[in-house]
Amino acid sequence: MEKIANPKQKEKKKNSLSIGMLLLKVRTFVVLAILLIVFSFIAPNFTNKESIILIIKHVALYGLLGIGMTLVIITGGIDLSVGSIVGLSAMISGGLIYEGLALPIFGVKIYFNVPIIIILTLISGVIIGLINGIVITKFKVTPFITTLGMLYIARGLALLRSNGATFPDLTGKAELGNTGFQFLGQGTILGIPVAIWIFAIISLIAAFLLKKTPLGWHIYATGGNENAAKLSGILTDRVKLFVYAFSGLCAAFVGLIAASQLTAAQPATGESWELSAIAASVLGGTSMMGGVGTIGGAVIGALIIGVINDGMVMSGVSEFWQQVIRGSVIIIAVIVDQVQRNMEAKMALEQKNA
Repeated sequence: MEKIANPKQKEKKKNSLSIGMLLLKVRTFVVLAILLIVFSFIAPNFTNKESIILIIKHVALYGLLGIGMTLVIITGGIDLSVGSIVGLSAMISGGLIYEGLALPIFGVKIYFNVPIIIILTLISGVIIGLINGIVITKFKVTPFITTLGMLYIARGLALLRSNGATFPDLTGKAELGNTGFQFLGQGTILGIPVAIWIFAIISLIAAFLLKKTPLGWHIYATGGNENAAKLSGILTDRVKLFVYAFSGLCAAFVGLIAASQLTAAQPATGESWELSAIAASVLGGTSMMGGVGTIGGAVIGALIIGVINDGMVMSGVSEFWQQVIRGSVIIIAVIVDQVQRNMEAKMALEQKNA
């Protein structure tokens, strides 16, 4: 004879699942609060004004990369090339300021003003992103392999730009009309660093795009079920081209800001930053399976990564252990994401059977 489930037991089980889901959804805020409390005790200078400003500047860089990465991951892809695009963008902008653009055919060297240099650098980032998108959509190469290859290509081009050397002293010269580059990474508007303004503006644009425009819904649909999206008339290839181009744009912004902050451009800039971008995105609730993610979550994830990285440095944690901890954070974030997806499926099944 079939055993009839106790209604009270069913209700208790349902409440437990609901509480568990709530805790999983607010996990990023809980983790961020715990980290802030812990590091404020073990790192004496963690709450200083200078330290806070430094952390926020770093968060802006991780956050910009995380925003672009979030859009890519929502479509079911991945972009491993963003760190190398950061380095190449820094070298492009640094080279244009430090030595200009030589035109041997005409025997001249052109020096651009800073706004033009910024535009040219951003265009280069978009072009690299588009190349990633074209290879993925037209030649059907997996995103992992495509962007892994571009990681090496972009880093190699960054090294070739100066034969591995650094472009120092990017303050420019007044007589050449290329001064003011350092304002991008060191300047402030209304007392807030320019990098934070850029991060905030791009965050708002990306959030609006995802939530309030047809393109945003197409991005979610492409990652949720690409075949169904195609059948409903969505041009999924164009969607992918857009997200990879946007990711390249965000990485180019980071390269510009990083070079401006240092007033120097180094080929190694951005090494392994793609890992921080992925971590920020996943910690913010973006599913590696695609179809799920928010810009707000990526911002919180970037805050967590920034606090962890700078908090460990200020606490004197060994660089070797820092790498172990960063890797562990990524793995744990993916495990928690999988647990959340399983619980959501279980709750949906419970509701269906109720």
